[in-house]
Amino acid sequence: MKNDTNSALRTLILAVLLLHAAVAAAIDKPSGATEEERAAVPPAPLLVQNRTITVFRASVLGYSPSSRADAAGRRIERLLKQGGDGIVTARVIPQGMTIELDGTSVFAVTPEDVDEPVGDTLQSTVDNAVRTLTIAVKEAQEQRNPIRMLKAAGLAVLAALVYAAVLYGIVRGTRRLISRLSIALHARIAGLKVAGVIAVHPDQLLLSVRWLVIFAAWLAGLLATQVWLTFALQQFPFTRPWGEQLRGYLLGLLTSMLHSMVGALPGLLTVAIIFAITRFISHLVAGFFRRVEAQRIRLGWLDEDTAHPTQRIVTFVLWLFALAMAYPYLPGAHTDAFKGLSVLVGVMVSIGASSLVGQAASGMILMYARALRKGDYVKIGEAEGTVSEMGMMATRIQTGTGEEVVLPSSFVVSNVTRNFSRQASGHGFVVQVTVTIGYSTPWRQVHAMLLEAARRTRGILADPVPYVIQAALADFYVEYTLVTFAGPDAPTQRAVVISDLNGNVQDVFNEYGVQIMSPHYVGDPQHPQIVAKEHWFDAPARKPEA
Repeated sequence: MKNDTNSALRTLILAVLLLHAAVAAAIDKPSGATEEERAAVPPAPLLVQNRTITVFRASVLGYSPSSRADAAGRRIERLLKQGGDGIVTARVIPQGMTIELDGTSVFAVTPEDVDEPVGDTLQSTVDNAVRTLTIAVKEAQEQRNPIRMLKAAGLAVLAALVYAAVLYGIVRGTRRLISRLSIALHARIAGLKVAGVIAVHPDQLLLSVRWLVIFAAWLAGLLATQVWLTFALQQFPFTRPWGEQLRGYLLGLLTSMLHSMVGALPGLLTVAIIFAITRFISHLVAGFFRRVEAQRIRLGWLDEDTAHPTQRIVTFVLWLFALAMAYPYLPGAHTDAFKGLSVLVGVMVSIGASSLVGQAASGMILMYARALRKGDYVKIGEAEGTVSEMGMMATRIQTGTGEEVVLPSSFVVSNVTRNFSRQASGHGFVVQVTVTIGYSTPWRQVHAMLLEAARRTRGILADPVPYVIQAALADFYVEYTLVTFAGPDAPTQRAVVISDLNGNVQDVFNEYGVQIMSPHYVGDPQHPQIVAKEHWFDAPARKPEA
């Protein structure tokens, strides 16, 4: 019997030793096994009074992190209901460190629970747990105090009233500010005139100011909401962590923005210096080309017609180089988002700029080939009128009927251009009239009548002298073309000059009893188709005063 007792005792001692060895092996496992366990078992936070006391990351003696968190939470809740001083301490144990509340151990922190990648240690983890649990215990005690909770509720209600008053003030102030700004801007917009024309439309400016004030009011309202919500949540122990998170988020956002602004100041200063130098150089270049355009400076390779487009090209290249130099100093230029946006813009420009580059190249060809000048009277395709503006992308033509025709530069290059203002004399523009007269009328008489019509027309120059060309000897008539020159002072009136010249041609031919055969005829009429002079001003026409 004694031998059986000794055998049983030896077996019990061996079992205890094996259990101790298993516990020691579980605690002193190598790091590789710990990492595998961490990857296999998800961490579990310990929450008390809505605060994260610590995070369990390892299993101990078969207890998972979630089981450890639940057990610790129940123990702390039980001790809080029992009352006590709420003193939180830490004590070293073989497995790590244990956290005690009023002398009772509530949970243990092992080395495997430490978040080493973020730089935590066992001591720092325990210190943070002790500090957070102390705050949670005090908040639990505060939550059980009716007087403190009534005071918190009163402060929350007062904060809500103040918040409502602030929102009401923001709304009323926004309306009054918009009204006053509208009155003030209406009085001042009338003075913003350029060449007698109001530079800024009042409705557009007022709409922009209105939206700017509304945007500022929304920002003020959101800030007031943030402050009120943070204050109200911090009055109650259970919601206090949420209020602290809101306050920390706002302060963190403002601090981050301030740090970013301060960090961006040197780069922005460099960008400002680059742009200031570029602007100064562009002003010097503009002054030089204006002198060339005014013919104060004469160069063999540059004249007054190509000075302005050359200035625009040089200015564009200067600002392009300035942008390339300033790009590395722009805030966020080295971030992936900025680089991705740059690539996206580059792809969009590359895809859509083929026609744009073609138009610009055609505009440069027109400018440097001197095919057109501002003020020339031209006919391009079916468009006929005076060139009012020449750009790299398009040419604008003012017709004699008051219309403006915009022709793309590529269209101008690919079509035949008739320029009626380029003559050997160097001034004026050509006005032509074509008539067909029968062979029975002496051609010398026709020449004289056409020249007489030219002399009667206002705007036709006496020098160069008008002349008549017999353009064709057709089957039934002779085709005569009267070539005249009009003054350069008002080329947009070419349509009026042509109209007056055509009227005078009819008057002269009617005076001398010569029938105009345009465009052609089948047989000679019995009587010439002319208008007698006494019928020139039949009603409703009126004879002009002398």
